[in-house]
Amino acid sequence: QVQLVESGGDLVQPGGSLRLSCVASGSIFSINTMGWYRRAPGKHRELVATITSGGSTNYADSVKGRFTISRDNAKNTVYLQMNSLKPEDTDVYYCNADIGSYGDNVRTRRNYWGKGTQVTVSS
Repeated sequence: QVQLVESGGDLVQPGGSLRLSCVASGSIFSINTMGWYRRAPGKHRELVATITSGGSTNYADSVKGRFTISRDNAKNTVYLQMNSLKPEDTDVYYCNADIGSYGDNVRTRRNYWGKGTQVTVSS
């Protein structure tokens, strides 16, 4: 079974930094775009950052210059380096990826979500 597992969320003071990781596992033959999203209670889901298999990146305006997304294709892992964190960054951060996998003797490509990791920015 393909799954995404996030880690790295924590409680941090404003101005601090965190590094989130998301590892994709399973019978994977390819991963296209990977990204990070956030959605706190009462808020709509927001794209934070994405990165394509070719390394092209896209960021929400609210995090440009502060967050950096990267990936290690050999490890099926995407990272989100978060610097200069603000209280408004507080949220559950979810990993997302378009993944091609093997199962039941067929190839399947679909979008996957991780369970999320909590980031809390507070003094």
